[in-house]
Amino acid sequence: MSERDPDRAISHTVRAQLALRDLILSGRLRPGERISELQAVETTGVSRTPVRMALVRLEEEGLLEAIPSGGFMVKAFTERDILDSIELRGVLEGLAARFAAERGVSARDLEPLKESLAELDQLVARDAVSEEAFSSYVAMNARFHALLTELSRSAPLIRQIDRASALPFASPSAFVMAQSVLPEAHQILIIAQDHHRIVVDAIENREGARAEAVMREHARLAARNLRLALRNRTHPDLLPALALIRSPVTE
Repeated sequence: MSERDPDRAISHTVRAQLALRDLILSGRLRPGERISELQAVETTGVSRTPVRMALVRLEEEGLLEAIPSGGFMVKAFTERDILDSIELRGVLEGLAARFAAERGVSARDLEPLKESLAELDQLVARDAVSEEAFSSYVAMNARFHALLTELSRSAPLIRQIDRASALPFASPSAFVMAQSVLPEAHQILIIAQDHHRIVVDAIENREGARAEAVMREHARLAARNLRLALRNRTHPDLLPALALIRSPVTE
C-alpha cells in the first residue's frame, strides 16, 4: 500500500458520509428505511470499505441505527432528543466562550471575530431579510461560531464541540432556513445578533461567567426555532429533515 492510500480511503469515506447524510437530511431516505452496504455502494459510487466506515460514522452521529440482522436503518427523533443535543452544544460553546474570556484574547486575535460580527450586523440591519439573505446568514453564522470556538485555545473542547454540532439538528444554523418564512424571523435574528455582540464584549472584557451564560442562552434560540418550525410545516422544502422528527416532546 502506498503512503497515499490511507488518505485516499479517508477521502472516500468522507465523500460517502456526506452523500449519505445529504440523502437522509434531504428527506430522500425516510425514518425506518433500511440501508445496506451494497445499496450505499451503489448510491455513492464508493467501494465497500469506506462505505462501511461512513455508515458507522453516521451511526455515531445518531442519524443511523444498526440492525441486528445486518445493515442500518434511518433513525427518527423525538423533539426531546434534539433539544438535548442543542443544550449540549450550548454548554460546550459556553465553556469555549468562558475559556476565551478567562485566558485572555489579544486585540489582534479578536479582530476576525469582530469582523464577522460586523458582517452579520449589516445583514441583520436590513428591514426585510429575504430567503437568499438567510442563506448567507447560515454561512456567516457558522463562521462566527467557529472563530469563537477557536479562541478557547482548547483542542479537546473544540473536538467535542465539532462532535456535538454534528448531532442531528444541533448545529448553530440547523433551523435558520426553516425560520426564514416565519413571522418572527427578523426578530429572532436581532436577538441572536445581540447575543453575538454581548459575547464578544464579554470576551474582550475577560468576563468569563457572562460569556458562558450568554452562549448557553444563545443555543436555546435553536430550540425556539425548532418549536416554531414544528408548528409551521407549510414550507417543508426549507427543512425536509423535519420528517425525521417523530413527535412533540411530552413532559
